[in-house]
Amino acid sequence: MKKYFIKNILPVFILLALTGGGCKKLAEVNPPVTSLSGANVFTDDASAASVLTGIYGLMSSSNTNAVGNFTSLTLYGGLSSDELTYANGLTNTTAIAYYRNALGSKPGLSNYGAEFWQNLYLPIFKCNDAIIQLNASSSLTPAIKQQLLGEAKFIRAFFYFYLVNLYGDVPLALTNDYKINSVLARSPKAQVYQQIIADLKDAQSLLSTNYLDATLMQSYPERVRPTKWAATALLARTYLYYGNLTGDAANYSNAETQATTLINNSGLFSLSAINNTFLKYSLGNPEAIWQLQPVNANINSYDAYVFIITSTGLGKSFNFGAYASNYLLNSFEAGDQRKNKWLSNFTISGTTYYFPYKYKVAPNISAVTEFPTLLRLGEQYLIRAEARAQLGEANAADDLNAIRNRAGLSNYAGATDKTSLLTVILHEREVELFAEFGHRWFDLKRTGNVDAVMGAGGVCAAKGGTWSINWQWYPVLYSDIQNDPNLKQNPGY
Repeated sequence: MKKYFIKNILPVFILLALTGGGCKKLAEVNPPVTSLSGANVFTDDASAASVLTGIYGLMSSSNTNAVGNFTSLTLYGGLSSDELTYANGLTNTTAIAYYRNALGSKPGLSNYGAEFWQNLYLPIFKCNDAIIQLNASSSLTPAIKQQLLGEAKFIRAFFYFYLVNLYGDVPLALTNDYKINSVLARSPKAQVYQQIIADLKDAQSLLSTNYLDATLMQSYPERVRPTKWAATALLARTYLYYGNLTGDAANYSNAETQATTLINNSGLFSLSAINNTFLKYSLGNPEAIWQLQPVNANINSYDAYVFIITSTGLGKSFNFGAYASNYLLNSFEAGDQRKNKWLSNFTISGTTYYFPYKYKVAPNISAVTEFPTLLRLGEQYLIRAEARAQLGEANAADDLNAIRNRAGLSNYAGATDKTSLLTVILHEREVELFAEFGHRWFDLKRTGNVDAVMGAGGVCAAKGGTWSINWQWYPVLYSDIQNDPNLKQNPGY
């Protein structure tokens, strides 16, 4: 425990000391902001490493039900889509707003939907500052400086990926100069994707191929620090999404190439047994590409904290009150082990509720066996399957079958034309990637299916809301619109 504390938790506390306080202090800073760290932080290896370590620690320590934190995308993205249901009779106004697609950032009323705007920009500004300060530093060990530059570019790309998929066009802040950041207009989605790709290519060339500890000097038996492989995984995903936006075959080809790099690296990565997919790597999970290491006592994963239903009831004790929707339940084929292993259920007053059960360790268990998994190989198979289908390649179904077979299903035997394959791959993503950081919400939007699923008497109406195609994008933080003369609100808000 002493070794674990020194290597993994202490750097988070160091970061908080260096940046002037805890989470409340960070949350009080409105984007765009000046830098959160000074040049003195980057004068020695340990302090410089703590800046990036601190970002991972803050991500890991964030409660899934605390709207706006990155990890809460699993909950609130699921409520926005057709993935989760919010229990009748519960009165969390934020949850209801996301569930009914009734968001709005308005003066004196609410910031519903804008919470992620602020929280996702904070690490971007920290990374901007880190990149500038690292490039200017002459006192760091060269290998550590290179790794940290790679991590900063990777993390900046990572958070921009989520911003552009939540809000559409977003300001592209690449400096720590608040005078520039405070008057930025929104950049087109294509430009944001181009920057993400550029950062990830840089990260690939800078990051280690080995998984490192917090000192960046030694190998580590868990996969909790970004590597070249994490950059490759996110790059594959980004090329796929960018291909959806542009229709350019080159992007699909690039997505296929990046995913193939990971799938072929069988010495490091392979599909895990279905019961092991969300364990920490060292317990038999070779599927993990990048995970967060838990830092809060007696909590493996906040997903288990908010989703597991017990005899206390819905919305009681730790449970938040959201559970698997009938749309999700009805998507599983007979014999799909993901329904049996990655969902569980509890019966209350004669009604059985199913809930996400990818993370199974309830709160107050001290043994750490599960790590929140941000990037995994299963997604890479589905990325490559979709890219190949878009390119008309005959082997597109092979990767689909790898995922199906792992779930106990037979090979896909349906039509193999492009439209049919893309439809079945979207379905496979629905049952493979549910309750993982908003995948379903993003998939509906990028594939052009969001209006068909959510509108015209569909899912949104069933949830008690009124659908508009505008609601696919969350609203921009109102106070930033007031402060930035060049920043415009999303249509319809």
